[in-house]
Amino acid sequence: MAGQTTTTLPQRQLRNGLAVTEIGFGTAPIGGFRYQLSDTTAVDAMEALWQAGGRNYDSSPYYGYGRGEMRLGQFLRAAERPGVVVSTKIGRVMRRIRPEDDRAALRPNGLEFWPEFDYSYDGAMRSLEQSYLRLGVPKIDIVLIHDVDIWTHGSLDAASRRFDEAMNGAYRALAELRRSGDIKAIGAGINEQAWCRRFIEAGDFDCMMLAGRYTLIDHQPEVSELFDLCREKQVGILLAGTFNSGILASGAGPEATFDYKPAPDTIQDKVRRVQEVCRRHNVGLPAAAIQFVLAEPVIKSAVLGAIHPDEVKANVASYRTPIPGAFWTELKDRGLLAGNLPVPAGA
Repeated sequence: MAGQTTTTLPQRQLRNGLAVTEIGFGTAPIGGFRYQLSDTTAVDAMEALWQAGGRNYDSSPYYGYGRGEMRLGQFLRAAERPGVVVSTKIGRVMRRIRPEDDRAALRPNGLEFWPEFDYSYDGAMRSLEQSYLRLGVPKIDIVLIHDVDIWTHGSLDAASRRFDEAMNGAYRALAELRRSGDIKAIGAGINEQAWCRRFIEAGDFDCMMLAGRYTLIDHQPEVSELFDLCREKQVGILLAGTFNSGILASGAGPEATFDYKPAPDTIQDKVRRVQEVCRRHNVGLPAAAIQFVLAEPVIKSAVLGAIHPDEVKANVASYRTPIPGAFWTELKDRGLLAGNLPVPAGA
């Protein structure tokens, strides 16, 4: 019966004792921007992770302009969910669309709302109140400051202004809510490691959600330096983008995407070389991608998006599939992984 599973996947703790399962669910895909799917399919996908033992579910007002949170709320309210950990984000406030708004600037398939950036104290409180209403539940455990980076705002100057606004406003709001016990943990959800570092150095955070910057094929030395800082400050990483938007799930090919764009030749070539090693050791590429990131202790959960329960079941099976130690050794010997990177213990 939905909601009745009591066995969980292995868990890792944030510094405040809040436990998250090693596999979580990211609701960006079910928001509908890139994929059109029914509410039933979205809820079934989330239910598939619950039945497999996953307990943490992440959303944002931005995903489908509210649809991601509404679907997550539908799942949460369908049954008792003991031990569930819910995270969402602030930084955008949804408002009704006005006649003067340029609808061409909106992403397709979202709900009929306009996202306005607002990292102020009041904006954070208003955004969170809206999230509670969309979710329809009284408990949100983790709140993340969303998308303060050049990727989102277009320039260093614009991102820096938003950072200052967030630290002077939204951060104060979230810190107060954490002190009062209304939320359990605070952090930031970002596409660029440099901005994770900037937040960690500027405030007192429990976790960071980093998207796509530490994967089987994308692991720059700067990210390892960020992880060293996380260890020093006891900041856990919730890792999104484990498949680099698709290529580490599908493999190289003409339709493969990397960072939500067609994968360039250099990335395609690297993935093909990794796939050759996978074939020699009978290892699935998605299994290698998931298990690689979880070998890093500072990563507390791989937050994986999905749009169908079969995708969730495949991800969990990949997570559980034994991988021989010789596979990781060969990746390092061939220069596809740096020698100092942690890898799983061999089967």
